[in-house]
Amino acid sequence: MRHRLGNRKLSRATDQRLALLRSIVRSLFIYGKVKVTLTRAKEARRMAEKLITATKANNLHARRKVESVLHDRKIVTMIFKTYPERFEGRPGGYTRIIKIGARRGDAAPMALLELI
Repeated sequence: MRHRLGNRKLSRATDQRLALLRSIVRSLFIYGKVKVTLTRAKEARRMAEKLITATKANNLHARRKVESVLHDRKIVTMIFKTYPERFEGRPGGYTRIIKIGARRGDAAPMALLELI
């Protein structure tokens, strides 16, 4: 059964949705925080948590797995240098979502996705 296993479609085709989430996660890793809508933040959080968990293994398979998602070798190298030590004793929950109110134009709920 596949009950309750779906993901949010974000009103986009699969390739567009993955590109959007990859760019959000890439920006999160570069800047440490990113301001997006609440639903996008929740989906990007899933992807970011899995990638940070993969960096803890710190082997070739994990590096290739992260690089297949982010498509940027410089960011992958930076992640593997800093995040395993930074999140060493933490079993999960590497990101935080802070609700920051509604967007002025369309009243979409906005959130700040940041690394802890």
